[in-house]
Amino acid sequence: MKKTVLVLALIISTVAFAQNDSKAKNLLNEVSSKVKSYENISLDFKNVLENTSENMRQETRGDVVLSGDKYRLNFNGFTRIFDGKKLYTIVPSDNEITVSTEDENEEGDITPSKMLLFYETGFVYKMDIVQNIKGRKIQYLKLTPIDSNASFKYILLGIDAETKHIYNLIQIGNNGTKTTLTVNSFKTNEPISKTLFTFDKSKYEGYNIYNTDLD
Repeated sequence: MKKTVLVLALIISTVAFAQNDSKAKNLLNEVSSKVKSYENISLDFKNVLENTSENMRQETRGDVVLSGDKYRLNFNGFTRIFDGKKLYTIVPSDNEITVSTEDENEEGDITPSKMLLFYETGFVYKMDIVQNIKGRKIQYLKLTPIDSNASFKYILLGIDAETKHIYNLIQIGNNGTKTTLTVNSFKTNEPISKTLFTFDKSKYEGYNIYNTDLD
């Protein structure tokens, strides 16, 4: 599933704030504060992977509900449920379910839940261009990874200047690949089922279940 859940980077433990644009830092702090204030967040998104030199373009759509560390993601034909302790990856086309004890993906990828706060560490950032997109003022910030071995050059993070919500994220890879994730719908504090983040084995009779901790 490498490259499918979107984009991004290695999470580095510290950041040299002195190297960052103070306006960019203040804006990111506002976004972080907003995200952390919600009881839950529901997103519909589009993910586009492009490489013009290889004449390649792949577009996929998905949705995710987030609540604290928990989430339920539907994307590219599979479902991921993280209940705060275990991550269940359900692939109906293969009748397979993979269970792991930590919420972590293959190196270089992050989940949409981490997308909302990934920028807090590991980057040098500065203000970039402002665009008017469908009547919305989108302020872009350029995030350059501190890690010199990162698989991408930089990220452009588009933030709605009015709502302080993330509008889109554009990652430019070292191999010329451009990955754009656009949030089509951003809803907060919606009524959700108490079992939304609970894996119910009875619903998946006939599935092969693999526990990575036992492999």
